[in-house]
Amino acid sequence: MTRKPLTWYIATPADGIIEKSRKAATPVNLADVVGEVIDHPNPCRTKWYDESRFSYFRMVKRVGEALEDTGMCPTWPVRLWIVQPLGETGNWSHHHYPYRLLSHQIRVMEEADAHRALGPRGRDVLDVVQQEIPERAARWAADWDTDPEGMSERQWNWEQGGGPTCGSGRWAESLAMAVSRNRRESAAQTWIEHLARGAVDQALADTDASLMARCYAYGRATGCAVATQHQNRFEPYVLDALRGVGLDSPATAMAA
Repeated sequence: MTRKPLTWYIATPADGIIEKSRKAATPVNLADVVGEVIDHPNPCRTKWYDESRFSYFRMVKRVGEALEDTGMCPTWPVRLWIVQPLGETGNWSHHHYPYRLLSHQIRVMEEADAHRALGPRGRDVLDVVQQEIPERAARWAADWDTDPEGMSERQWNWEQGGGPTCGSGRWAESLAMAVSRNRRESAAQTWIEHLARGAVDQALADTDASLMARCYAYGRATGCAVATQHQNRFEPYVLDALRGVGLDSPATAMAA
């Protein structure tokens, strides 16, 4: 039986330049060389050791880890490239990094849909981050600042015990993290959480929301986004815990 060739991925910012190559002052723009073979501009002599800030091409075969160790700040949009490693290849540790490969030469095959780097439901995650969170962040912050003591108690109860129809928040968060690790989507979840917090920051930029209200909104936003990432994997008992069902004030719940 013929084995299907592995697909390898590299993620870049929107301009197509590998971020680590930019920081090393040897910029490599993958958008300019689609279909071509390119050599590393400053390959390491001791394989596979970082002799400079950019010593080899780094690629992954698990697309959910494409955003790991890129040197990029967690922002959107990004671009995702399918590449073919050529020549000698290596790895820091096949035991600890079985999904990663290093090389000094690649062929840039094609550009892939960037949302795949956020998991199978990447499009839906982006909809939540870009559409839902900005609309709800102000309400979350207002709920907290209207009744800080009451919301603090409700949040603690949710974190520790959950509710009659969902598990505890802490338990659901740890479960989501474990599944992301097992599915090789740890980098995806990390970026999803950063993007969700960034959406809150934008939504609350011109408000007088308190620091604790912002922290509360961060937690609600990341929970909603991560629940969307795992929508097809968990039952409502877990998803509702991630989303903090029951934490909204009656007015907020009706508005949502």
